[in-house]
Amino acid sequence: MALFGSLAALRAQAPQTARFTAAFAHAEELLRPGSPAQARIRGLAAGSSNRVELGDGVFAIEQVYETKPRAEGFFESHRKHIDLQVVVEGDETIEVIDAARIAVRDPFDPERDLVTYGDTAEASRLRVGAGQAGIFFPVDVHMPSLRVAASPVLVRKVVVKIPVG
Repeated sequence: MALFGSLAALRAQAPQTARFTAAFAHAEELLRPGSPAQARIRGLAAGSSNRVELGDGVFAIEQVYETKPRAEGFFESHRKHIDLQVVVEGDETIEVIDAARIAVRDPFDPERDLVTYGDTAEASRLRVGAGQAGIFFPVDVHMPSLRVAASPVLVRKVVVKIPVG
C-alpha cells in the first residue's frame, strides 16, 4: 500500500532498513537549504536528470520537468524497486491505484523495471508539494508528474529506487 505525507512522517512509517535509511538521508539532503545536493538539483536545467548511486543497489534520479496534462501521463509500476518520490520544489498530482484494480497494457519489461497499464478513472489523486513524498511499492500503480491546475509548473524532484527484498 502506498504511503504519502511529509518526509518525516514517511520515514517513521517506512521499513527500518539500511536501504531506506540511505534513501531518506539523500532526500533530506536535497531538502536542506544551502546543501550541495540542493544546489546540484537547483542547477539542473528543465528536462534534465542526474543519477546518483547511493550503494547497496539504491540509486536516486534527480530530475527537473514541467508537469504535464493527464492525457500525456500513463500508469506504471515496478517489480524490482520501490519508489521514494520526493518533490523538492513545485507541486504535482500523482494518481495511484492497486495493481489488482487496473488492466496491464504492456507486460513487465525487466530491462526498464516497468509495467504499464491502461487508463482508469478509479485511481486516487494525491497533490504532492515541496517537502512531501510518496512511497510506491510494486503493487502501487502510479501516474506521476501531472499538472495540479491548467498551467504547467516546474518541478524539481528525486525518485529514489530501493531494491525489493
